[in-house]
Amino acid sequence: MSTKVAVGCEAVVGSLTPSKKKDYRVTNRLQEGKRPLYAVVFNFLDSRYFNLFATVGGNRVTVYQCLEGGVIAVLQSYVDDDKDESFYTVTWACTLDGAPQLVAGGINGIIRVIDVGNEKIHKSFVGHGDSINEIRTQTLKPSLVLSASKDESVRLWNVHTGICILIFAGAGGHRNEVLSVDFHPSDIYRIASCGMDNTVKIWSMKEFWTYVEKSFTWTDLPSKFPTKYVQFPVFIASIHTNYVDCNRWLGDFIMSKSVDNEIVLWEPIMKDQSPGEGSVDILQKYPVPECDIWFIKFSCDFHYNAAAIGNREGKIFVWELQSSPPVLIARLSHGQSKSPIRQTAMSFDGSTILSCCEDGTIWRWDVVATS
Repeated sequence: MSTKVAVGCEAVVGSLTPSKKKDYRVTNRLQEGKRPLYAVVFNFLDSRYFNLFATVGGNRVTVYQCLEGGVIAVLQSYVDDDKDESFYTVTWACTLDGAPQLVAGGINGIIRVIDVGNEKIHKSFVGHGDSINEIRTQTLKPSLVLSASKDESVRLWNVHTGICILIFAGAGGHRNEVLSVDFHPSDIYRIASCGMDNTVKIWSMKEFWTYVEKSFTWTDLPSKFPTKYVQFPVFIASIHTNYVDCNRWLGDFIMSKSVDNEIVLWEPIMKDQSPGEGSVDILQKYPVPECDIWFIKFSCDFHYNAAAIGNREGKIFVWELQSSPPVLIARLSHGQSKSPIRQTAMSFDGSTILSCCEDGTIWRWDVVATS
């Protein structure tokens, strides 16, 4: 990667002056418990459940419903048998007939699949050799999930059959904890992962797709499935000089963040002849002050119009993603919100923003109707 940037190709940095395009206000604050909350996520898979969200903290997974007027109802709570479990991540999935499921993982390295409909553990997946930092769902096929682990691997699972289909690790894999992973929004074969080796890697499942299809019809024991190793990514990007703890696709571009008080939007420019190589075009930067500790993750609304990210001082920055230069929609702060925000969740249309904090609180912000 050459360090010289051609004239006119510099990254466009957003201004931290809020545009006042939207105004949000706090409508609720819940103290879930004493232990830190590491993840909060809305259900985007099923329009019947767009107002449901889940949180994880300690050995607990909780399902809530956002109601009118800032009300948050607790629907159910799942407590792991192991009191030392600490869940770091949760994602929504669903059964083949569309019943909602939650998939959670954390320090024990065991993935728990919970049937939200009947409040039962559906399956447990053992395979990772260390803790799990993030789990994401393939929205085009919501029984497929990816898990990113401290064991330096990413695994692809079929939650319907309990099969570990692919393991992304080995010669070209990550050299330290994998912190974040994401499915491409339209190219079903493509994923991105990032981690403590400071890199973002793009992988292709194209030549392994028959195994993905086979995982749906497999009738033998899951342990007998011919799980395949994917050893080489198709692209490796060194955008950051420190841990990369969150990456998300924005179309064919990637948004990633490290501990440098900013989210970076960049384009991977592949070399077809030589996989793994290529160049990076850094397009935009979205500043986030006091966002210099790791394990702070951003979230987007369903259509990727905006991203919300918390910082270590309990403030939230809401950036308009698809404008150049980037526009700061709002900067949210409240006198009582002082604890690091580990993750945010934007509702389907972006009208509600949730944050989950190190001090065990959940904050709800709702857009204020402008006259």
